[in-house]
Amino acid sequence: MSNSDHRKYINSERVEKLLRQLVQIHSPFFHEDEIMEFVHNWLKEHGLNAEYHKFHEKKITDFRGTNVIGKIIGNSEGPQVLLNGHLDTVNICEGWTKDPLGAEVEDGKMYGLGTLDMKSGDAAIMLALEAFNNTVDDFNGEILYTFVSDEEGPYGLGTDALILDGIIDDADVAIVPEPSGGFTGVEFPCLCLGARGGWKYTVELKGKSAHGANPEKGINAINEASKVMLELEKSELKSHEKLGPGSICVLDVEGGGEPMSVPDKASFSVFRHVTIGEDRKYLRKEVADAAARADIEGQYVMNFRDAPHKDNGGFLSYVVSESNPYTKAIKESIESATGKKSNNAYFSSVGDFNYLGSRAKLPTYVIGANGENYHSADEYVELDTVLKTAEIIFDYLIRILVD
Repeated sequence: MSNSDHRKYINSERVEKLLRQLVQIHSPFFHEDEIMEFVHNWLKEHGLNAEYHKFHEKKITDFRGTNVIGKIIGNSEGPQVLLNGHLDTVNICEGWTKDPLGAEVEDGKMYGLGTLDMKSGDAAIMLALEAFNNTVDDFNGEILYTFVSDEEGPYGLGTDALILDGIIDDADVAIVPEPSGGFTGVEFPCLCLGARGGWKYTVELKGKSAHGANPEKGINAINEASKVMLELEKSELKSHEKLGPGSICVLDVEGGGEPMSVPDKASFSVFRHVTIGEDRKYLRKEVADAAARADIEGQYVMNFRDAPHKDNGGFLSYVVSESNPYTKAIKESIESATGKKSNNAYFSSVGDFNYLGSRAKLPTYVIGANGENYHSADEYVELDTVLKTAEIIFDYLIRILVD
C-alpha cells in the first residue's frame, strides 16, 4: 500500500459531498431515524458492515432509540479501536442568516446545523473507515464504529445503551471526533486529553407563610434561597492540574406564595461542572456548607435530577495520561496527517466522551474539526480541517492496527 492510496477515498470533494448529505437531514435529538437509515445504508453501499442497535429507555423519556454500529475485523488478535460519533443535533434556534439545513459553502466554510457539532466528525469517521477497508488487507485487532443518537439530549442515551448492552466491552481505546478546537478555542489540531464532568441538581427551600404586612412572623423562602445561592458562589472550588477548577451555574429560580403572603416555598437549579474528586457526595457537602454559612432559618432539600439509572444522572470527569502509549500514537498521527504537533487541551464541558473515559474506563481522545457557532445561529465548519480529521483517524488506525 502506498501512502497515497487512501486519497481516493479521503479528499476534499468527497468530504464536502458526504457532509452536505448529512447536514441536509434534519436530526434533532430524539428524531434521528432518517439519518440513522442514511448512515446505515451508506456504510453498506460502501462495503462496510452495519447494523442497527435498538434500545428503549423506559423510566424517564420512553425513548425508543437507534444506533448504527459495525466492525472491521483483522486477521489476528490485537487491540479494538472504538470510533464514536453522534448523529443528532440541537434544535434550530433563532437568528440564522443561512439556511440551517442548506449546507452552503463560502470561503472554505460549510454552514449548517450540525456542521461543526458533530456531523463533520461523523463524515471523517465514515471516510476513514472506507479508506481503511479498501486499502488494508492484513491487520491485527478490530475497528468498532458506533454512530449514536441522543448525545445532545438529557442523558446521552445512545452511548449509554452501548455500555449497558456490552457493545463496547472489548474496546481498548476510543476516538471521538467532536470539534475539540471549536469548543476550546485552541488552534487546530487540538487534542483533548480529558474533560470536566457535570451534574444538575435542585435545591428546594421551605419557609413559613405569614401575612405580607407582618413578614417578620414568617420565613421568606425566596430570601432563604437567595442567601444560599450567594454562598454557593463563594464556594472554594477544587482545581485539577489539567482540568482546572469546576464551575457553578444557577440555571433557574422559582418561588412565590399567595397574594400578600410571605412565600413559604422556593427552589433553584444548578449545573455544576466538576473536576476530578468532585462527585455527588462532594456536591451535597458543598450545598450543606453553603446553607450553613447562609444561616437560613427554614429547611432545604437537595435533589439530583431524576435519571434512567444511577450511572447516567451526571457525567464524571476523566483525564488520559500523556505517557499512555495510545496518547503517543495519536500525537504521532496528528503530526503525520497535518504536519503540525497537536495543541493539547482539556474539554471544559460534557459529552459522550465522559461516559467512555470514566464509566468504560477507556483512554478517550477528542480530536475534531475547527469552526464556530456550535449550538447557535450560523454554525459552520472549516472544510479543510474535516479532511485533516479524517486523515488523522485513518493514520491512527494504520499506526495501531497495521504498523
